Amino acid sequence: MAGGHFRYFDFLMAAFVTILLLSNVIGAGKVAVIGLPLIGDWPFGAGILFFPISYVLGDVLTEIYGYARARRVIWAGFGAVVFMAFMAWVVVTLPPAPGWGNQAAYEAVFGQVPRIVGASICAFWAGEFVNSFVMAKMKVMTGGRHLWTRTIGSTIFGEGVDSLIFYPLAFWGAEGWNHALVVTVLLTQWVLKVGWEVLLTPVTYLVVGWLKRREGVDVFDERTDFTPFRTRI
Repeated sequence: MAGGHFRYFDFLMAAFVTILLLSNVIGAGKVAVIGLPLIGDWPFGAGILFFPISYVLGDVLTEIYGYARARRVIWAGFGAVVFMAFMAWVVVTLPPAPGWGNQAAYEAVFGQVPRIVGASICAFWAGEFVNSFVMAKMKVMTGGRHLWTRTIGSTIFGEGVDSLIFYPLAFWGAEGWNHALVVTVLLTQWVLKVGWEVLLTPVTYLVVGWLKRREGVDVFDERTDFTPFRTRI
């Protein structure tokens, strides 16, 4: 079964897909700023506040239900992001009615640059699978002990792959982006995302412990086929 006999699997899948979509729709387009002591104003992409939660949920799914079920969730998220990008393109492209004067604002909010969309989809797919793979392998290696090493370690690799794919594909050679800036933003975003994982580690412990007790399951991927190109359990 794909998780129907579990009490909370479907809710975690829904939360994963929801956060993924909203991070791309609401958070991706805004550059915010925060005042830091001794540093001053520091700009950052607003999506970084919530997108890393998808990696936390990916950790929880892999830790409790195993790689195969986490793989199904990643594919569900991938399909949702692809459809969202297609729907946004269709709706933005449709000619507006003569009396509707919000087309420019609509394009500013929902219009998407194909290069950035493609980079985002590729980076998400690869990063999430690396995150889940490392998480599952480290669980077997540690015998299920030291959860923090798995959550942080998998995020270092997963977010690293995500950033290494997204920023060069999206901005390398783009107007206003020199090579040094791409590398700087890549490293900064990677460190910030991993930092979020570290800060959320106590919450991850609480959620994982509670779900293991409630679900009565703790999967070890000792004989799992780790290919990402399947959805069957």
